[in-house]
Amino acid sequence: MNTNASYNVLVIGGGASGLAAAITAARAGKSVCIVERDVACGLKLLATGNGRCNLSNESIDFQRYNHPEFVESIMGPQPEQELGSFFSSLGIMTTSEEGRLYPRSLRAESVRDALLNACNHLGITLICGANVASAFKAPEGWALQIDRPARALKAKMHDDRKSELRSLRKALADTPRKNETLQAKAVIIATGGSPADIAKTFNLPLTPQHPVLCPVSASVFGDQTALKTLDGLRVRARLTLTRNHEELWREDGEVLFRTFGISGVAAFNLSRRVQRGDTILLDVFPDLSKDELLDMLNQRVELLGGFSPRDRRWLDGMLAPQFSHVVCTAFEQCHPGSYDVIHLVSILKHFKLLVEGTTEERSAQVTRGGVPIESISAPNLCVSNAAGAPLYICGEALDIDADCGGFNLAWAWISGIRAASSL
Repeated sequence: MNTNASYNVLVIGGGASGLAAAITAARAGKSVCIVERDVACGLKLLATGNGRCNLSNESIDFQRYNHPEFVESIMGPQPEQELGSFFSSLGIMTTSEEGRLYPRSLRAESVRDALLNACNHLGITLICGANVASAFKAPEGWALQIDRPARALKAKMHDDRKSELRSLRKALADTPRKNETLQAKAVIIATGGSPADIAKTFNLPLTPQHPVLCPVSASVFGDQTALKTLDGLRVRARLTLTRNHEELWREDGEVLFRTFGISGVAAFNLSRRVQRGDTILLDVFPDLSKDELLDMLNQRVELLGGFSPRDRRWLDGMLAPQFSHVVCTAFEQCHPGSYDVIHLVSILKHFKLLVEGTTEERSAQVTRGGVPIESISAPNLCVSNAAGAPLYICGEALDIDADCGGFNLAWAWISGIRAASSL
């Protein structure tokens, strides 16, 4: 095997954490190469935040992570300020919405462009469409054999980025490949949520993986047809997750009813915590206490006359018609023969869903699992048994995941910076 190039640092993966690591290492005077499997670096960023790129959060809550103490030991006491400085150094101006940090352009491609511009300015080598076939400890670090396209990818010109990307990926599949060996004094693994192959290559342990931040599969208690009625309806609510009558988590947000259960950011966050058999209680009037809601309903009785679950129009102007239908059905089932609005309060404050699991996992935003944190030393993110051949792991390749709101990208940026700063 002939060695084609030698670097101080080789980063496997060109996503958020890999780009942050590469830029940090290059700024410290290291020669850096990124090996990326896809046709270009940073493509996953284009889909984050619905195309706006939710960079981070103005207040990073470590309890939003599955391993809060470990994350805190890596991020340090002021991660918000550190990230602000990093974005500024790239020329990325930021803005916030409800505590979520976005690029001021509100365009994910502007973030990716800024990162790639920094790579170009710093002389970072990008090898895209490449796979790491094997890795060996060398006299001074690592020797990695990769297979890559034998020639530059050529794709037809398209008016939109998605069509161009599809064309490039087709060209990648059709282009002959060649083997190449790269040497590096240190390797940083930043493969995102699919580290299985690279973990095997480097003989690393792996926690079983499964998708999170996806819709929750559930049914309405006592009414198997309710979700068909509610399909497509959005409501603002407080969601409380309970297990064996014990409250596990509470989240406010918009809920999108689907025929299979619920979706939306609040449901996504619950998907990280649910188990089959759990109960989700929806409070569709979270801004009112039970007594305040009861007073409001009693005033409604004085205005409209007594409540009857057979008169769904009684709830007009208060609930969406399809939700009124389901609420009245639940009232008749739970309180047959009653017309007391105190029971209506109970339903509106504790609308019950029975959890079946998670669903639509192919579109999940994050994967739980990866290289276990017990294999990594903090705060430098170095593999514990990597003596003589430094090996670091960052981003989603580690068993770290968090709620929606910029927390996952915040981890990607900072963990990439930490790994590279330890070299």
